[in-house]
Parts: sequence; structure tokens; C-alpha cells
Amino acid sequence: MTGKETYAEEKNQMKENKKKNLMNFLFLIVIFVLTVYMVFKGEDIHSIIAVIRTADIRYLILGIVCVVFFMIGESVVIFYMMRTLGEKVRMSHCALYSFVGFFFSCITPSATGGQPMQIYYMKKDKLDIPVSTLVLMLVTITYKAVLVLIGGLLFFFGRDFLAGYLGDYMWVFYLGLGLNVFCVTLMLVLVFAPGLAKWIMVRGLKLMEHFRLLKKRAKRLEKLEESMDQYHETAAFLAGHKRVILNVFLITVVQRLILFTVTYWVYCALGLRGTGIGTITVLQSVISVSVDMLPLPGGMGISETLYLIMFVPVFGEILLPSMLLSRGISYYGQVLISAAMTCVAQLTIGRKEIQEENRLC
Repeated sequence: MTGKETYAEEKNQMKENKKKNLMNFLFLIVIFVLTVYMVFKGEDIHSIIAVIRTADIRYLILGIVCVVFFMIGESVVIFYMMRTLGEKVRMSHCALYSFVGFFFSCITPSATGGQPMQIYYMKKDKLDIPVSTLVLMLVTITYKAVLVLIGGLLFFFGRDFLAGYLGDYMWVFYLGLGLNVFCVTLMLVLVFAPGLAKWIMVRGLKLMEHFRLLKKRAKRLEKLEESMDQYHETAAFLAGHKRVILNVFLITVVQRLILFTVTYWVYCALGLRGTGIGTITVLQSVISVSVDMLPLPGGMGISETLYLIMFVPVFGEILLPSMLLSRGISYYGQVLISAAMTCVAQLTIGRKEIQEENRLC
């Protein structure tokens, strides 16, 4: 493929991505407006702002630092996995892949937009696509497995504790936990049972061709089988390196817990004491377990609802200001930071290669 053809292909891909991103953005705006209306309906805005102004900025900055460390944590995992699989990659670019992933995950339903965009930028860096896909899948598996672990422990040992905070909304927690368990199981089959996964995907492709949902193309089937064979080779390698998976899981545990502590730093910023960091972190993790797989960007709407239900005993009369600060840092702050770094990724990743190819044409 010539440099011009490569550039044209990337340009078409960019157009498709822009259309999807526009639709996701519009959906995000609609959900945001509805959420703002739901949260502020009948509330005294001036008193809320007055409380927020009393917050200790030092603790709020600490919360922002936690958000940044949370996002950087994924880049450490990507770098570690890529190097383990023999891919030459720069840590700075791994950080950009992470920021891109978080930005598009935050603005798309069920966080579905993150990985495709990460793979797009990895492709621009000339990284092997099947390997990149597998690494990101393992990142997602461990990311969600941590939620399943937390949710599972609470399900078996902390249901009475949860019922005291969630009340009639316990079903949301059960739904979120069930969806995460299903998702993790499905991805484990794809990665660690590639023979079964290959049979399912090939069979599915043939059925789609049989019912004329796709045109019959021998190259498509051949490409799919080659891709799945590469999954098998990489998964087999990882199966022999269980320590790598364990290390990735431990890094992810720390990464997730760091983000869940943001609400505690907001608690401290508002001058409150009495409830420990453990309790607040667990409550915040319950919200994440409950909303992670729901088809809403960043769990918007339901996250705020659960927060306003669960944290009543913790924040009392300043519940709403605390929610605005907590969500403002952990979600909206994450969106703004990752959006800025996504712009950096767009301006830097793959630019030199495209310029060199154009010179050769």
C-alpha cells in the first residue's frame, strides 16, 4: 500500500469516527442537561455555591492528582504488557493511549468508544493490531475483574452494610454486578479459550453471509482466522506467564482504589470528620460496580442518583455540594484532562510517519 493510499484510508476512518463522535457528543449533551435538571430542580444554587467556596483547595487538588494517577495507571499496564509481548512502545505514547481511551469511554454509552480509538492510535504507531487488541482486552478484563471482586465480596459479606445505604436501590447493585460478571466471562472465553472463540466467530460470520447480512468474501474469513490464530499464540504466551497477569491485576486494584478515594478527599475538603476513608471508598466503589455496564456515558444520571441516596448519612445537609465536587473531579475533571491529552495525541502520534510516506510518493 502506498503512502497516499494509507493516508486516504486514515482520512476515511477519521470521517467515520467524527460522525460517531458527533452522535455520542449529542447524546452526552442530552443526558447532561437531563442530569443537571434532575439534580438542581428546586435547589438553592446560591447556598450550594457558598458551601463549595468553603472547601479546602488542598484536598481538592489531591483529588485531581488521584484522577491523573488513575489514568496514568492504565498506561503503566499497557506499557508493561506491550514490552512483555515484545512490542517496542514508548511510555509517553502509552500514556496518550490511556488518555484517549478514558476520554472516549467517558462520552460513549457503556464506555464502548474507548478501545476502538486506542487501537486507531496504536495502528498509527505501527503496533501489531491483534496484539494491541489483546492487550486492551486484558486491560478491560482486569479493570472489570476488580469491580467483580469488590462486588462479589460485598455480595457475600456486606449485603446488610449495603442495604443500609442503598435501601430499595439494591437491585441496581445486583444488576451492575451481574452485567460485569457476564462481560468478564465473555472476554475470558475470547482470550483464554481462543479455539471456542474462533469457532463462534467463524460460525457467526458464515451465518451472517448465509442470511445475506454480509456479502460472501473469502478474504474476510481468511483474515478473521489469521487474526484469531494470533490471539491463540498471544494468549498461549500469557497463559505461561501467570505472574504477568497477577501483576497487571494488582496494578489495576491500586489504580481503581485511587479513583474511589476522591470522594473521601472531598469529605475532608468540606471540613468533615468521623467517617473513615475505608467506608467512603467502599461506597464509591459500589456506585462504580452498579453503573459501569449501564448504557449511559460515564453512568451519568444514575451515578448522581445513587450518590444522593447512599451518602446521606455521610454528608448530611451538604450532600449536594459534595456530590458536585466529587463528580466534578472524578468524572468531569477526567473528561477535561483526557480531552486535552487526546488533542495532544492527535497532533503527535503518527505525524512523522505520514509525513515521511508523503515525501516518498
